[in-house]
Amino acid sequence: MERNIGFKERRYIEELRILTKSTALDCVIDDRFDRVIYVIQQGDMGLAIGKKGENIRRLQTVLGKRIEMVEYADSSDAFIVNIFKPAEIVTIERGPENGPVNVRVKQRSDLGIAIGKAGCNIEKARILCKRFFGIDVGEVLLKEENL
Repeated sequence: MERNIGFKERRYIEELRILTKSTALDCVIDDRFDRVIYVIQQGDMGLAIGKKGENIRRLQTVLGKRIEMVEYADSSDAFIVNIFKPAEIVTIERGPENGPVNVRVKQRSDLGIAIGKAGCNIEKARILCKRFFGIDVGEVLLKEENL
C-alpha cells in the first residue's frame, strides 16, 4: 500500500526516535480526535512506551497531543489484533470480495474498549488497516454464544 509521509509526520517520527530510541514505521496525525498515532516496528514497543509509560508522557508534553502506539505485524489479522489491544479479539471475519472486515470480541467489556470513546479506536483501525493493507474495517461485534 502506498503511504505518503509529510514533513510534519517525519518531524514527529524523528522526535519519537530522539526521545525513545525506537523506530516508527509510520505516523498519522488525527486532528478529529486530537492525537498522533505511531506504528512502531516489531519488537520496539517496550522501548517506545518506556518504563511505566514515561516516554509516552514525555512525547505528549513535547508534541502537545495525545499519543497512541500500535505495534506493526506482517499479517493483517495480527495487525488488527495489535490495533485493538487490550481488547481480546476472538475472530476476524472477512467480507465477500474485498468487503469490510468485521471483528468479534470475547466479552461485552471488550466491546467498549474496541470501539473506544466516540468511536476513536475503531476509527484508528479503519485508518491504519486502509493505509497498510488496503482493507476496510466494518463493525466490532460481540462473540455469539452458540459458536
